[in-house]
Order: sequence, then structure tokens, then C-alpha cells
Amino acid sequence: MAFAGKYELESQENYEEFLEAIGLLNAKTDHKVVTEVAQDGNDFTWTQTIPNWSWCNKFSVGQECELTTMTGSKFKAPVTMEGGKISIQFPQYHFTAEIIGDKLVMNCVTPGEKGVTFKRINLRI
Repeated sequence: MAFAGKYELESQENYEEFLEAIGLLNAKTDHKVVTEVAQDGNDFTWTQTIPNWSWCNKFSVGQECELTTMTGSKFKAPVTMEGGKISIQFPQYHFTAEIIGDKLVMNCVTPGEKGVTFKRINLRI
């Protein structure tokens, strides 16, 4: 199971710009982020934790799933995987995640000509 594991934030690019683009202007950006992924075949439990806050989604690749945004609102979207990369269209951005070496690399891209690409690199711990 390539994704299964616990990861700690190593670096990120354009996080503040991304938060602004999706309307989370008051979110803190100076915290330790831990991502934990449980994988059983095509079934995933994906949890991100910072001090005093946790966000979890359960989904199955190849199916439409009910997911939760960072702000807590629910939506439905298909979850796909191509070339080892998970892909989900969130309401305000497109999310992808892949394993490169011992790192979990996540990208969130907002739409439009002035779209923002937020990249987070997490090291397996």
C-alpha cells in the first residue's frame, strides 16, 4: 500500500495565497501539519492534523464519495487514480496526491487564469 503511513510537513509553497484564494484568510500558517493515510486496496482514510484541529476524509478510488472540505462543508465527487496519483475535484480547487520516494506530495490548484498552485511536501515519519 503505497500511500499508507504517517507524514510530517517538510515544505510548502503558496500556502497563504491558496488560503486567500479559497476564502480562509484567518487560517494560521505557522503550525506543524501531520497527515496520516490508512489504505486498504482502493479504500482510504486520509487525516490531516494540526494543534486543536483535525480533518478526515474516507473515500474509495473509482467511486463517487461524500467528502468534507477544510471548512467543514460536505460535497460529492469521484475519486480517481492514474499513474499512482490520486485526483479529487474539490468545490474550490483540484487536489492531487502522489508518493515520490519516501514523500507524500500534494498539490491543490484553484481554477482560472490567476489560479494558485499550492504544493505541500510531507516526509514519511
